[in-house]
Amino acid sequence: MMLIETRVQPSAIHGMGLFALKAVPRGTPVWKFQPGFDHDFSPAQFAALPPLARAHTRWFCFVSQADGHVILSGDHACFINHSPNPSTGAAAGGGPVVTVALRDLAAGEEITCNYFDYDADTPWKLGLVPRDAPLGTSKS
Repeated sequence: MMLIETRVQPSAIHGMGLFALKAVPRGTPVWKFQPGFDHDFSPAQFAALPPLARAHTRWFCFVSQADGHVILSGDHACFINHSPNPSTGAAAGGGPVVTVALRDLAAGEEITCNYFDYDADTPWKLGLVPRDAPLGTSKS
């Protein structure tokens, strides 16, 4: 669940993006997994979804590198675009999934993250493997 005020709008990176409405200081938590609001599907639960639900979820989820679970945010976090030089990333020290600002963000700035840091399905999302590749495929 997003912990800062944001807006979805057209992105220069890709399609739609998520933008900070107010300045965000470095180190500020910007997203965390909130049970009951965000969804955590085991691989078996994901596979049991109807085909259209799996297709939608795959576009808007991330696949945990740790356990293969499919994490679907209940809000606009799914519009955070990939960048090799991201503005947000994992909080130091591990623990619950929390994303923090890696540097100061200006009001109106697009929020980005590096998909390769946490999403096992990144090659699929970035078009590096065929669209019919299985969930979490890392090579073509």
